[in-house]
Order: sequence, then C-alpha cells, then structure tokens
Amino acid sequence: MVNPVRLEQMTRTFLYAYTQVMLVVINTWQVAHQKFFEAIIVGFLISLVWTFNIKRIAFGEWETRLTYCLGASLGTASGLLITQSAYL
Repeated sequence: MVNPVRLEQMTRTFLYAYTQVMLVVINTWQVAHQKFFEAIIVGFLISLVWTFNIKRIAFGEWETRLTYCLGASLGTASGLLITQSAYL
C-alpha cells in the first residue's frame, strides 16, 4: 500500500517542478521576443515557485529528484505548447 503522506509529497514535488519549468520555457520565449511586461510577471512567478521547492530537492532522496525531473520534462513540453498557442 502506498503511504498517502509520501504520495502527497511526491505529487507536490512533481507539480512544483512542472510549474517552474513550464514558466521558464514561457519566460525564455517572452524575453527572446521582448515581451517585457509579461516576462517580468512570469519571472516573479518562477522565483516564487522555486522558493517552495528548493529545500525539498537539495536535501531529497533519489526518488524525489527523479520525480522532480519527470515534472520538469513534462513542464517543458507544456510550456512549449502553451507558448505556441498563446503567441504564435
């Protein structure tokens, strides 16, 4: 049986990584295309999400780190899709 507390922690780690990297992908496009106002707002959000996740990853186990990487990978794909549909 899965430990519900551990499952919640891993889900949160995944979602923070997903959100952070998705925002980084969007922000990279915004900066490259001089969308200054949007880039400033998204840059703030990136830093905010990072503050919630850094301790968990820096001192986490391999399972936590791999969960973070999976979230980051899917966040990259989503960020690309969102950028394409919002700006192109």
